[in-house]
Amino acid sequence: MKSRSVIFLLFSFLTSNALFAQLNWPVVNNTMKPWTRWWWQGSAVNKADLAKNLGAYQRAGIGGVELTPIYGAMGHEKEFLPFLSKGWMEMLGYTLKQSKQLGLGVDLANGTGWPFGGPWIADKDASHSIYYKTYNLSAGESLKEKIILHQEGFVRTANGKSLDLKDVKKPLLANKDQQSISIDQIQYSEDLYPIMIMAYPENGLAENISSKIDSNGKLNWRNRNKSTTIIALFTGLHGKIVERAAPGGEGYAIDHFSPTATKNYLKHFDNAFRGYDVSGIRSFFNDSYEVDDARGQSNWTASFLSEFKTRKKYKLEDHLPALFGLDSPEKNSQVLYDYRAVIDELLLEHFTINWKKWATARGAMVRNQSHGSPANTLDLYSVVDIPETEGNDILRFKFASSAGNVSGKKLVSAEAATWLNEHFLSDWKDVRKAVDLFFLGGVNHIFYHGTAYSPADAPWPGWLFYAAVHFQPTNPMWKHFDVLNKYITRTQSFLQTSKPDNDILVYYPIADQYAKTGKAMLQHFDGMEHNFEETDFKKLSEWMLENDYQFDFFSSRQLQRFSYDKGIVSSGNKYQVILLPGNKYLEAADLGKLVALARQGATIAVYKDVANEVPGFADRTNRQSKLDSLKKLLRFSVDGLTSRAPVGRGFFIVSEDAGALLRACKVRKETLHENKLSFVRKKNQQGTLYFISNNGENEFNGWINLSAVTERACVAAFNPMNGEKGMLSTRLGEDNQHETYLKLQPGESMLLQVSARAITADPFSTYDKQAAPTILSGKWQLEFLEGGPSLPQSRTIESLVPWNALNDTAANNFSGLAKYSLNFERPVFANKDVQSGLYWELTLDKVYHTAEVFLNGRSLGASIGPAYKWRIKNSDLALSNKLEIEVANLMANRIAYMDRNNLPWKIFYNTNMPARKKENSKNGLFDASQWKPLPSGLSGSATLTPLITTRSSQ
Repeated sequence: MKSRSVIFLLFSFLTSNALFAQLNWPVVNNTMKPWTRWWWQGSAVNKADLAKNLGAYQRAGIGGVELTPIYGAMGHEKEFLPFLSKGWMEMLGYTLKQSKQLGLGVDLANGTGWPFGGPWIADKDASHSIYYKTYNLSAGESLKEKIILHQEGFVRTANGKSLDLKDVKKPLLANKDQQSISIDQIQYSEDLYPIMIMAYPENGLAENISSKIDSNGKLNWRNRNKSTTIIALFTGLHGKIVERAAPGGEGYAIDHFSPTATKNYLKHFDNAFRGYDVSGIRSFFNDSYEVDDARGQSNWTASFLSEFKTRKKYKLEDHLPALFGLDSPEKNSQVLYDYRAVIDELLLEHFTINWKKWATARGAMVRNQSHGSPANTLDLYSVVDIPETEGNDILRFKFASSAGNVSGKKLVSAEAATWLNEHFLSDWKDVRKAVDLFFLGGVNHIFYHGTAYSPADAPWPGWLFYAAVHFQPTNPMWKHFDVLNKYITRTQSFLQTSKPDNDILVYYPIADQYAKTGKAMLQHFDGMEHNFEETDFKKLSEWMLENDYQFDFFSSRQLQRFSYDKGIVSSGNKYQVILLPGNKYLEAADLGKLVALARQGATIAVYKDVANEVPGFADRTNRQSKLDSLKKLLRFSVDGLTSRAPVGRGFFIVSEDAGALLRACKVRKETLHENKLSFVRKKNQQGTLYFISNNGENEFNGWINLSAVTERACVAAFNPMNGEKGMLSTRLGEDNQHETYLKLQPGESMLLQVSARAITADPFSTYDKQAAPTILSGKWQLEFLEGGPSLPQSRTIESLVPWNALNDTAANNFSGLAKYSLNFERPVFANKDVQSGLYWELTLDKVYHTAEVFLNGRSLGASIGPAYKWRIKNSDLALSNKLEIEVANLMANRIAYMDRNNLPWKIFYNTNMPARKKENSKNGLFDASQWKPLPSGLSGSATLTPLITTRSSQ
């Protein structure tokens, strides 16, 4: 029996290792594929074209669409379907059914354009602003003037066209041609009457004298004090209109601080959905807050004063001078903090949480862009299912990915490739570079921005969205779009099946910002910009990025849910240390939680010093006393560049030297930055996963240190661009650090899977040149396959030149697909060993912009760059060969032709097609008429190089 048990255990061990030794890529689902924002312009959709559009997306490797109705195309007004109308709902139902058949996912924006709002939003549910006027009275004096605030009124359009307020009807919905006038914000001229009047005697208590005013605005009240300041509060519509609204979606933006407004807004969807099967909607989407990218601020809600009293236990109206910056600097800061903290709570509870509950009750998730909100974005991101970011800054991305990591979300998404360059100038390698940055910032669910639905009979270039990049089937590079999509899919297949492996939890010092006084009552948080410039929080975060420390931000609310179990635990993820980044303010409850975690064994790192002050005015004395008492528990003793205070089984460690601080905390440190490599580290069932990117200009070829690689570790490499995989070599370096061999071309990325288990698999193959390259020479045939405005004549060329260099007007104007062909003989080398080499490398010097290579009629695959190289098996290279290279260029040259000839393609309401860069603008619209033909096709040489395999082996 003992012998049989040993045999069984040995068999089990070998079997489990054999399964892992296959080094398979994760099984792909549609979530792992890139998705795209799908603009329904005017919602002028029909079933036949919906099916064609969706089929094209699916064949290109798209995993799903986010349906967002938007402004319409001119000339198609009769086809417009009002948002959520019966006809619109029928098209939604068809889309869900067709998408399911194609294996595509569907998300739905909970509105048209952004922010949430629409024609069903009554004035009481719309965003509001607070205003005030002050009056000073001497002893015995009465106010002679009426307390009325005249609002001059204004109107602002989204398309930049001038519109006179007197030409706009009141109410807003009385204006019938909303798509054409494209109002972005409006405030009508009117007199506002006070909602409250407060008197503040020089040496006395505040008095509410609101009842002393008559219907005409006359205050019937006499000052009986030496000197009194009167503050009158007024509220009016902020006037923000849904931006880029679709037909049937135009109207006021909602009051995000009102639970009633949120409820009434979502009730309209329930009414529209009734009788339809919408179970195919995976998640509902909110395209950022973006209420206050307008004049003034949406900074009030009708119930604010009562909400404030409930939450802060004092009356805000008793301290209006401090709210408006008219008291001492200290009190101004404290009361303003409390006001902002309440706004924070209202946006979180009344909008975000209520929206999440609504979606959950309907079997769907929510995906939210929280950035831009006047609240703690970490908390807003944390309560939704899929936090979403955008932009081009890793620290900005980290607010969404940190919230996702700390709260245990599986997915963190990104609105990717928004305005990478001017219209029509970005190619797929530019998109890939942008996507890699998102991956490095913790994103694992890419959404292109975006793809416009376009009917089959629409003249080229079809319907487009105003912000580049144009992920459209009319884009010539669509021919090779699947290469980019496969790359993203392979990468996300690993990232989505892994969990974060970050070490440091960085306290988000939003209290420091809430306490800052300034011109605006509210601040809007969008990464580090504007709010955290020149702060220790930003500087420390940048330093950690540059020094290869892996970290997440966390909020005060999240802190209260942390626990300790051989590490700081948050929703299943474990961290080594909590870091306070030199913040000025700290709640006593937060320090109390940190002390409790330290008692259990946690390490609390403090940059510079523990905060000395609690924020806010409410119950300040009591909270400050608690903070002071807790700080007395921390008895520091100097230890070199750090000071250490033992607390239970853990420590507080303080230093002004960030490096010394993290070394004292024994935090893991990678060293990839030293080799100009960027990375994100994750963990999965197999061990530790690294996504490593070479964003430099030079090849990296050498040995790297990875913290997860130990004596018995095995390292497998997975190339997401071509699907190749295999084992990498490891060794013990001169400094007794275990090293891994890695070779990365500029712009190349690799997934490295580190496992502590023994793996038997083929080594990952790399290749070195066996001899000098041979230039393929001869007469090339150039043939234009598809595109326009017309197909240039085929011709014979002596060398590889771009087709815009042919002195041919038709070629200069051409955007599309062309083929370069060459018959060539297999190169002959003096060294016979070369002839028996396993591979050859075909290299194209310059490609504008994507290319697929065919050798003797067989495709070798397509490339989107930045390097254009193909490996050819020795057995596939005959003595005489035919090389064909199909190249797709940008849309730019054909667009420039259309602009030079005033051909209509900018046919859209609202914003139409603004230029990204000022020099490309004419009469407020994008214009390419002055562009010279951009390089298109091939340039330089095509070479063949014999390769020798230099395989990495264990």
